Amino acid sequence: MYFGFNEHHQSEVINYMRFARSKRVLRLKTIDSCFEELKDSRLVDETFTVDEVREMLDGLQVVVRGEVETELINTAHTNVLLLRQLFTEAEKFYLRLQTDISELENRELLEQVAEFEKTDFKTPNKSNQESNKPKLAPLNEGGVSELLNKEIARLHEENDKLKARLRTLETQAMSALDEKTRAERALKDIQKVQGEQQRRACAQEISCLEDTVAALKEDYEKSLSANAASQKDLQENLVSAKHDLLRIQEQLNLAEKELDKKFQQTAAYRNMKEMLTKKNDQIKDLRKKLQRYEPDE
Repeated sequence: MYFGFNEHHQSEVINYMRFARSKRVLRLKTIDSCFEELKDSRLVDETFTVDEVREMLDGLQVVVRGEVETELINTAHTNVLLLRQLFTEAEKFYLRLQTDISELENRELLEQVAEFEKTDFKTPNKSNQESNKPKLAPLNEGGVSELLNKEIARLHEENDKLKARLRTLETQAMSALDEKTRAERALKDIQKVQGEQQRRACAQEISCLEDTVAALKEDYEKSLSANAASQKDLQENLVSAKHDLLRIQEQLNLAEKELDKKFQQTAAYRNMKEMLTKKNDQIKDLRKKLQRYEPDE
């Protein structure tokens, strides 16, 4: 059977299978010795009770279980060490190996490995054992090495391009920095000139505002003086008007009194007064007559 490896890797696989078989044979011998020891030490009588048989089988189970568990653990650890060698060798050339755990239970491949072990597994001589040490040869030739060299060359070329690009960017950055410095200097000069112009304009505007405020203040003071004089005149006129009103009211009262006095001295007033007196006397007489005719209560 051929696993698709080159001759060197095929030899490495055979060495590992030989190592695994030797460990397996050794462990099987240990298990056989457990059974032989049980036969020699316990099976000395012709008859045994059920409890005795159960006790012997339980003890044998513990021993065999321990041996098998130890072998399985040792096999797993051995496989880890083998993977460590492979991964360490791969990392020297910046490779990342991947494994497919599901293929470890591929029944078809397992049967092929078993068939290979039965038919094509050859026992090596001592010279082959000494020459084929359980170490991986460095991958310094073949397709993988060529691919790595190409990849390294490509990375070097890309690195050179990046360096050239970096130098170009540095030159552009320095040029942009110089332009920025010149622009900042020109901006400062412009700001300085504009600042002086703005200060002069502000000073002139402040002066104009001060003149305007002074004029407004003067007008306000004049307005206050005029308003005060006008208010004083109004107050004097009001007092004079009040005096005139009182005088006129007094004159009206006197005139009314004179009119009443003159009206009382007229003939019409005297006749009216006499008529009212007569009427009152008649009313008094009538009341007296009525009182005489009214019955006593």
